[in-house]
Amino acid sequence: MKTYEGGRHLDGATVTVDGRPLDPRFDLKTFSPAGFEWTYEGDGPRQLAMAILADHFGDDQKAMEHCETFMVLAVANLDNYWKLTSEDIHKCVSEGTSA
Repeated sequence: MKTYEGGRHLDGATVTVDGRPLDPRFDLKTFSPAGFEWTYEGDGPRQLAMAILADHFGDDQKAMEHCETFMVLAVANLDNYWKLTSEDIHKCVSEGTSA
């Protein structure tokens, strides 16, 4: 099970997966050239949602399919410092697709 963590610091927002920096996946799609954000709906949170899902699923197409819903249901509601597990992500995506 993977663990994703994010936080805001003086030098900006950081996001890790199992302690390593999370790839923003600009190669897949660039919603926000500035990188990751959260706590609202927009391009920075959309970039984070896509990157988390691409890493979680290991499937770029599936990540893009669920990106918007995951951004709205999860990323937009994260606090300044947060942690999500693979189980949290699976549950959120499952609830979002069954709604």
